[in-house]
Amino acid sequence: MALDMRGINMSEKNLEIMGWIGTALSVIMYISYVPQIVGNLHGHKTFFLQPLAATINCSIWTVYGLLLEKRDYPLSAANLPGVIFGLIATITAL
Repeated sequence: MALDMRGINMSEKNLEIMGWIGTALSVIMYISYVPQIVGNLHGHKTFFLQPLAATINCSIWTVYGLLLEKRDYPLSAANLPGVIFGLIATITAL
């Protein structure tokens, strides 16, 4: 059994499921960069700083999740799309 922040008992399986749900929602959030990238490619440039900050942030979290002794794959998987789409959005905004 594991405890959440309120002291409620949750099984490891439930925590794992919650982690993967969070991962799926994070992937959906970073896929939202696609319209911005398309706009950038069609000449409607956007400011590059926000996707650059997301790229750096997600890179750090991705590496952190992979360097833990007990790898945190949901954490890394949740942030990897932010690295990819954030980098593409940054480059196309320049």
